[in-house]
Amino acid sequence: MSTQSVKIRDYVPEHDSAPAEYRRIYVWQIPVRVYHWINALAITLLCVTGFLIGRPVRIAYGAEAWQQYWFGWVRFIHFAAAWVFVFNTLARLYWAFAGNKYAKWTNFLPVTKKQIMNIVDVILVDVLQLKKHGETSNGHNSLAAFSYFVMFLLFIAQTVTGFALYASMSSSFIPHLFTWIVPILGSEMAVRWWHHLFMWCFVAFVVVHVWLSIYHDYIEGRGEISAMVSGWKFDRDTPEGMAFVSKLNQKRSESKKK
Repeated sequence: MSTQSVKIRDYVPEHDSAPAEYRRIYVWQIPVRVYHWINALAITLLCVTGFLIGRPVRIAYGAEAWQQYWFGWVRFIHFAAAWVFVFNTLARLYWAFAGNKYAKWTNFLPVTKKQIMNIVDVILVDVLQLKKHGETSNGHNSLAAFSYFVMFLLFIAQTVTGFALYASMSSSFIPHLFTWIVPILGSEMAVRWWHHLFMWCFVAFVVVHVWLSIYHDYIEGRGEISAMVSGWKFDRDTPEGMAFVSKLNQKRSESKKK
């Protein structure tokens, strides 16, 4: 883990005369950041084009319908973004085993007592606001990580239902692997309904995700948003960070005595 001590002036009422000590931590590796932004673009395109496919917008043209192809482009963008989404998710799944400790798959399954207690703590602080301060995580907190695991399950459900719908109009091998979904759900209309419902789950997730990213970036001031561009966060409030600051201050005190 790479660290670098930096000074950032942190104006706190009790200690507004002295800057706080931070250290810079490399949290999000390049593959995680690339996955995040490709996924953001793919999901945006899928939601917009999916909504248009479900509720086509009438566009007035002077030309005949056969002379325009705007809805064909909507479908093409939807299918292309879907393939990008699938392979991007598979790449992230691989990195869950090959990446650093912040990217590991073990972070996303709350199976330890520490992870469960962290979920409770985040709910008390961020959701119910019954506590003013909670534990600060360098990577994902346990509640956020578990929500990403739930979204990954939705990724699978959305992909399966999407390929099931695509199979009837495609000669490709992969979509035809999911034709069994239609008889299980009863009809193509039922598959389409579930596929559309999952889209709104993604929309809701994106709204909450963006809001919480802005909220934590403002409250904690540790580079929550910029970290997904640069990869670096700032550490002060975690036990590890406090130990680092305490050790640094101790060395400074000793050097002043000498």
